[in-house]
Amino acid sequence: MKEKKIAVLGLGYVGLPLAVVLSSSYKVIGFDISSSRVRQLKKGFDLTFEVDAQKLKNCQKKNLFVTNNTKMISECNIYIATVPTPIDKKKKPDFSSILNVCKIIGKALKKGDIVVFESTVHPGATEEICGPELEKHSNALKSGRDFFLGYSPERVNPGDKIHTIDKINKVISAQNEDVEKILFEVYSKLTSGEVFVAKNIRVAEASKVIENSQRDINIAFINEITKICQKVGISIFDVLDASSTKWNFLKFEPGLVGGHCIGVDPYYLAEKAKELKINPKIILSGRSTNDNMSNFIGTKINKKLKKNSRILFLGITFKENVPDLRNSKAIDLMNFLKKKKHKIIFNDDYIESFESYKFKKFEEIKKNSFDAIVLCVPHQLYLRKGEKFLLKYLKSDGYFFDLKGSFRDKKIRNYWTL
Repeated sequence: MKEKKIAVLGLGYVGLPLAVVLSSSYKVIGFDISSSRVRQLKKGFDLTFEVDAQKLKNCQKKNLFVTNNTKMISECNIYIATVPTPIDKKKKPDFSSILNVCKIIGKALKKGDIVVFESTVHPGATEEICGPELEKHSNALKSGRDFFLGYSPERVNPGDKIHTIDKINKVISAQNEDVEKILFEVYSKLTSGEVFVAKNIRVAEASKVIENSQRDINIAFINEITKICQKVGISIFDVLDASSTKWNFLKFEPGLVGGHCIGVDPYYLAEKAKELKINPKIILSGRSTNDNMSNFIGTKINKKLKKNSRILFLGITFKENVPDLRNSKAIDLMNFLKKKKHKIIFNDDYIESFESYKFKKFEEIKKNSFDAIVLCVPHQLYLRKGEKFLLKYLKSDGYFFDLKGSFRDKKIRNYWTL
């Protein structure tokens, strides 16, 4: 492989930054099935806010070409798939996007090509699901003989401007040492961090899925402790402050666990465990605890409010400072309180419309007009404005529900936090 031409398939949170950074060293074709996404990127607009407009425009003037035309990727010899791996309504792994990208890549495959997957999957999926699917759509090519597989788990943290893709450690793996060497070279150009070569593809797959499962379980533990603290009349945040004075205490914070990673990935591991006749009790117990937090918090809020209260929700995305509603537990909380006959209005720095809920800009809201404010997702905008600005929209006897304890050190009347 004298000249490496790389196709990155899926230009979301993971794929776009990956394509942009790699284009400083290689010719890169960025592919996405969404024509509207491609049009936006060509104009220099990234709706995920992971790449700024000027950088995106500059890359496209040089080595990066974005397209939704499958024929354009056929000139490449390294394919990196960064498509989502969600769950279905029954909380089972949904491989539809993976299978679809395998079909697209399979039709473009040539002898000697390398296909790398970055999507989170259970151990064995790359070789047992992706390999055969690629073979099926190729011109009678065989995995491990005519083309080769690799796996490098994504570690993008949406909204994080410190641990960016060009600085983090990356894990790589491949079917043989020759492919490992090629991927080591490619990913060494991607990041200034360490490039760690895993023993094999299954090890790399497992390393990724347990990273998020471990966080999920740890947060579930803290959420359970939070319920105990609520019963005895103390704040979990005060407890965490005290516990954090010990050198080896791991400070995980309580709250709503949503999004497309921590709230999803454990189900991939659990499904594989069931397939292997292992009961994933701890994994699913953590998931159950975290999934129940919307109802737990909703019940606490509902008990403090009169019927038909007007509630202003601040922040409804799945986490702070990102424009992503996927698997947002803030929405579950809104739905819970709506069923209790409360009137919900929302404001979000990133989202201006969502289903039947009314969005209001601050300048459109009357002062002293809400029975409750729920600071659900504390975007930087709200923290910069401060509690005095936010409280002016609350009635004199209204409640301020601060789920992450952002203003717990302020003396706020009728204040509640976990």
